[in-house]
Amino acid sequence: MTPIAWLIIAIVILPLAYFTWSLLTTDRKSLVAIQANLGSGFAQGGINSTQRPAPFVGLSKKLMPGGYAAKLDEWLALAGRPASFPLERLIAVKPVLGLTGALLGLLLISSNPTPASVGIGLFITIFCYFLPDLLVYNTGIKRQEAMQLEFPNTLDQMLISVEAGLGFESAMDRAASYGGGPLALELRRTLQDIQVGRPRQEAYEALAARSSLPDLRSFVRAVIQADKYGIGIAKVLRVQAKQARVKRRQNAEEKAMKLPVKVLFPLLFCIFPVLFIVLLGPAVLKIIEAFS
Repeated sequence: MTPIAWLIIAIVILPLAYFTWSLLTTDRKSLVAIQANLGSGFAQGGINSTQRPAPFVGLSKKLMPGGYAAKLDEWLALAGRPASFPLERLIAVKPVLGLTGALLGLLLISSNPTPASVGIGLFITIFCYFLPDLLVYNTGIKRQEAMQLEFPNTLDQMLISVEAGLGFESAMDRAASYGGGPLALELRRTLQDIQVGRPRQEAYEALAARSSLPDLRSFVRAVIQADKYGIGIAKVLRVQAKQARVKRRQNAEEKAMKLPVKVLFPLLFCIFPVLFIVLLGPAVLKIIEAFS
């Protein structure tokens, strides 16, 4: 290989080696003990202790465009903020994957230096860099779809509980305890926010901010207005549950209407050609044989 290729490979490998060495040589137990001592000292002094991010995370944030970290945090909120993949780890993993993809692209280019190899190498680098974003975004979409399916049934459970004599928060707790999906987890988190002293309106607004469902946001606004003006919560739940059921039926009808259009292209490009080959193939062979 040429010296330029070796130089590019060294530029990619050296940061990876340094990052791996810094992770392996860090004294985790001493770091945890120091942070615990500092946290206890700040707690005694009445100062909120915040954990400083790793230098690599700060460097990765500086290399990102403005507002991109906030967008990643929003996608993580829609995905339910997985405990195994916080924002700092996501920001730290992206450059490592990008450098790995660049290394693979350089190896591909060095073995076959053609314009197609250069394009494939760039695609591998970009794909590896944005792979965590795609995974988080896909997880968030699936989670919101699951919440959309659970929403009408949850409202029905809350309406039955309120009409049976329970309060709104008790009905929310009962619906969250009987449910096992992401919407039940969000309701349980809202109740925990209220129990630790957060105002009800802020807790409800945070529930709407953690979701992208228009129905859930409309429900939260209706609950806030009912709490502010003293409107009966049973009436609000009855109207919202009816609208959610109508919306679910309309969504099902819309998907049923889109199904023939979605089936048309596989039918034209996959099924009809094979059918024509099976039906007309022997006749075409006979014609060719007769005229030859």
